[in-house]
Amino acid sequence: MSTNQNLLNDVEEVLLMGPGPSSVHDSVYRAMSVSTLGHLDPYFIRIMDAVKVQLQQVFKTQNKLTLPMSGTGSAGMETSFVNFIEKGDPVLILINGVFGMRQKDVAERLGAEVDSLEFEWGTPVIVDRVKDRLDNREYKIVSMVHAETSTGVANPVQEVGKLVKESDALFLVDAVTSLGGMMVDVDKWDIDIIYSGTQKCLSCPPGISPVSVSKRAVEALTSRKSKVPNWYLDLSMIVKYWEGQKRAYHHTAPINMIYALHQSLYNLLEEGLEPAFVRHQKNHEILVEGLEDLGLQLFVDPSCRLPMLNAVVVPDGVYEAEVRSRLRDEFKIEIGAGLGPMAGKVWRIGLMGETCRPESVDRILDALKKIL
Repeated sequence: MSTNQNLLNDVEEVLLMGPGPSSVHDSVYRAMSVSTLGHLDPYFIRIMDAVKVQLQQVFKTQNKLTLPMSGTGSAGMETSFVNFIEKGDPVLILINGVFGMRQKDVAERLGAEVDSLEFEWGTPVIVDRVKDRLDNREYKIVSMVHAETSTGVANPVQEVGKLVKESDALFLVDAVTSLGGMMVDVDKWDIDIIYSGTQKCLSCPPGISPVSVSKRAVEALTSRKSKVPNWYLDLSMIVKYWEGQKRAYHHTAPINMIYALHQSLYNLLEEGLEPAFVRHQKNHEILVEGLEDLGLQLFVDPSCRLPMLNAVVVPDGVYEAEVRSRLRDEFKIEIGAGLGPMAGKVWRIGLMGETCRPESVDRILDALKKIL
């Protein structure tokens, strides 16, 4: 008897209200089904060039080296470190959650001399402490997370960028959760290296990581003393595929995922960045009001809350995993659990991209009311 089964026929439609992925617009699904072209096909190269321009608009940058890396947001993180760190380089990582800790891990694996400034989880990076550290030591890279997905905290990237600009360091930022849902201004905020992911506020399936690199960072890349240790993520090679009249083959690009990214960026730019930011903030406020009416509180102070990722404190006596299971099984809604020290203490409710709609807020509030 054959054990070969096609399980795709039984995939349920689930409202994705966790920390990612987010719901995907039908137009993006249709884009993924467009006929696959070759990765050096002239028309596909036109699409590649269009995607670069779209990403420049969404990142708010003139950086020539702005492109989507093949891989999820973690590939973008690896790209952002592996191309600019050489063994022994002094690097400062600002940490107030899981994803700052991951940055530290990556930098240490590359042989950097890593200092870290750690802040209480659920609170933002304190700018004065960063200033004190920069006044006392020079670094090659200063890195932080804009939207800390593990806690729901928005960090003061613009303020830290001003401090880093006064030094010789490169400023590296994780914008995986923030891009498309709140202001990210690469050029105005003096960001040298930034990476994101498609599966959050861009509402594209996971698999692509937008990256943008400043001219100053490109100069640091080209003046390396050692070869970039990761072949697949080596920007000095990949750029020859993404730029110029004649393209040099590096690896086979994920053609249909690039289609999907092109469509999702088109949708976002058609809506307009500012209207998209307002939509995220407005629906966040409606969600918070509804949660408070149910007697639930958010973990993060209103002054630094993310609109697209809401960490909700689990009430005493409530088994948080059972609530998540019932939401998934009975109401076809996915939310996230806490990570690290927040495990078992919070639910993470996402309002990202296509998920960030009034009907999504109504649906999660109604379901929580029935369960709790």
